[in-house]
Amino acid sequence: MNTRVKLGRLVAVFAAVVVGGGVITPTSASAIPPNFDHVVYWNDVLLDAFRTSNGPPTTLSRAGAMMHLAMYDTSISMGGTGAPYIAKVSPIPNFSYDRDTNLDVAAYDVLRTLFPAQASYFTARFNDARQADPPTGEPGPEGWSSSIGETAARNIINARANDGSTNNAGYTASNTAGQWRPTGSGAAVGPNWGLVKPFALTSGSQFRPPLPGGFGTVSAMLTSSAYAAQVNEVKRLGSATAPLTDRNADQTQQAFFWANDVSGTYKPPGQLFEHTQIVASQRTTDTPRLFALVAMAMADVAIASWDAKYNTSIDLWRPETAIAEPQSDGNAATVPNAAWRPLSVDRNGTRFSPPFPAYISGHASFAGAWAGVMKRYYGTDAIGFVATTEDPNAVGVTRSFTSFSAAATENARSRIYLGVHYQWDADAGLSTGDAVANRVFNTYLR
Repeated sequence: MNTRVKLGRLVAVFAAVVVGGGVITPTSASAIPPNFDHVVYWNDVLLDAFRTSNGPPTTLSRAGAMMHLAMYDTSISMGGTGAPYIAKVSPIPNFSYDRDTNLDVAAYDVLRTLFPAQASYFTARFNDARQADPPTGEPGPEGWSSSIGETAARNIINARANDGSTNNAGYTASNTAGQWRPTGSGAAVGPNWGLVKPFALTSGSQFRPPLPGGFGTVSAMLTSSAYAAQVNEVKRLGSATAPLTDRNADQTQQAFFWANDVSGTYKPPGQLFEHTQIVASQRTTDTPRLFALVAMAMADVAIASWDAKYNTSIDLWRPETAIAEPQSDGNAATVPNAAWRPLSVDRNGTRFSPPFPAYISGHASFAGAWAGVMKRYYGTDAIGFVATTEDPNAVGVTRSFTSFSAAATENARSRIYLGVHYQWDADAGLSTGDAVANRVFNTYLR
């Protein structure tokens, strides 16, 4: 099916989220125009769930894949062309089926399963959608049925029931130079996520990149000139107090534009979903397929990224630790500075680094996977768009790009300016993301 996004981005239709509080003000069905794109509508509901739950990008990306794959299989089952992700669902004889109703049910059932605390909000959004866009025509003798959407949702929920996402085994941090340890922003997040069953990959390690800098051991890495160059670049460009002669105003804007790390934001996967909406609103797009591909690639690259972070011999420490700790790395070209702090800052004004190892960059991995899907789906990388953010340090800021890859590259690079990553984290993240996107696009939902 070739469906043009009828409304474009629906962000303005939805109620505002009280920043950091997880409170969503309901909207009304009258605010939603008829014949809107239900995939885009539920993607916005998903982003509200991201904001309210304040979960890590790992669990959020999994939720996005589950919802959009359920909607995709619903669409395919109701006459769309292409291969299903799990299965086509057959209708029940003598019932009538409205496509949009079943898409709504598929999304609703997945979301209330994954975010039970927000069930009443999802119910309100479901009721709004049905009032704004009810089925037309006379139903069959048994009436209207939502069994296709219900079954598609149940299929994906059951398929992910034992995928390893609930493995909460702890992580023992190391005090060895070069190895990650908490930086004050919390205990290790997602140490077992690299072992989660992927949606499209054979395993989280399928596209595992080489160790940082290509070195085989921590000691070889730490004593190298390449390591010193990586650390000193972040020390200069990513400092909270970097002068304009080191990090200019545009680079600072980039750092915050792509951050979205703090509570109340839609987090990195949500920003890329919003950018998908922006592009799709301007072009003829099969939205069930595009959003399912993007969602699946981001979910799998989160698994691949967390595999690289935790499941190799180098769980790379953050720049904050490498620069500020007095512990010697054995490299005369790096000089500790206990007062150094990254530009990254939370809503309380506290400087922080995300609570997991640096290599590879999750932001860069998501960006590489997103750009990889988008350029393959549209058949070209050279599509311009204006991107948005909701990081509290970049309110109202937009940035323009001439290609998906340009946006992804800036996203990855921004983490150096923010002071939380090295460039090799960014480079490996982009390449891993594109490898995942290639696998997803060429293997599934064809």
